[in-house]
Amino acid sequence: MKAVVATDQAAEAAGITLAERPEPTPAINDVVVEIHASGFVPAEWEWPSTWVDRSGHDRVPAVIGHEFAGVVSSLGYGTTGLSLGQRVFGITDWHRDGTLAEYAAVEARNLAPLPGNVDFTVGASLPISGLTAWQGLFQHGRLRAGQTVLAHGAAGAVGSVVTQLAREFGAYVIGTGRAADRQAALDFGANEFLDLGSDDLGAVGGVDLVFDVIGGDVQRRSAAVVRPGGTLVSVVGPVEAHPADGLAVDFVVESVPSQLVQIADRVRDGRLRTHIGTVASLDDAIPALNPTERRKGKTVIRVRP
Repeated sequence: MKAVVATDQAAEAAGITLAERPEPTPAINDVVVEIHASGFVPAEWEWPSTWVDRSGHDRVPAVIGHEFAGVVSSLGYGTTGLSLGQRVFGITDWHRDGTLAEYAAVEARNLAPLPGNVDFTVGASLPISGLTAWQGLFQHGRLRAGQTVLAHGAAGAVGSVVTQLAREFGAYVIGTGRAADRQAALDFGANEFLDLGSDDLGAVGGVDLVFDVIGGDVQRRSAAVVRPGGTLVSVVGPVEAHPADGLAVDFVVESVPSQLVQIADRVRDGRLRTHIGTVASLDDAIPALNPTERRKGKTVIRVRP
């Protein structure tokens, strides 16, 4: 089968190639999914699991990509609750070969049914961005109606979902980003927009929840505007700046199929839009994953037409 594999950690995206790989076989409680579309997160180059297995052994060349939509093509021994030909989407295990390939082996427990009226391309854009937003807001941020959320990168793949979900659940959302992102952030539902390049972050006053996808100086400035009892949630590694009288939480997204079902339901009935930027075929994946311009939205590779 054709697959995009990482071959050189130092080269990052420049060290990937389209190669022939053996088709996977399902282990106990696995399924093999015929991949129709796969999303991609640029930060994957920084994940140790891209390069080594759980024992620390080198796993290069490794098939990259970990979110997908497709069809169940075979079942492993003991697999229940899924059927051949079923439309599914989800996240694969970080340490296993990924989904930028024609087929991928996935633990059945990581899969959710993909509604028939949700396109495979849209489905592949949802798992990591959608679950990151859901878990950051509700599990770690404990969002409640009436609170104020500072959503960094509000026009991006994760931030756009954060903005929409927070608004749906009754929050006032201050979106941030570059000046060029203003209209997109407002279109996704931000009540107001702050340009991180020119506006004063401290001028927003107090907020109950910061959703940080940037880190560094932005995170440090954001911690200062968290109200007493508020929370700073980070998805960019250990928190370096803590609110004076609040919580700081960093987390790694987990596969929770029940949450994926709720996210897909919102896409199906129009409450939630995913922000897809670049869409390319598997044959054209290498340049799409090595963009010469800033990425806007989620990159999705269509493995099958």
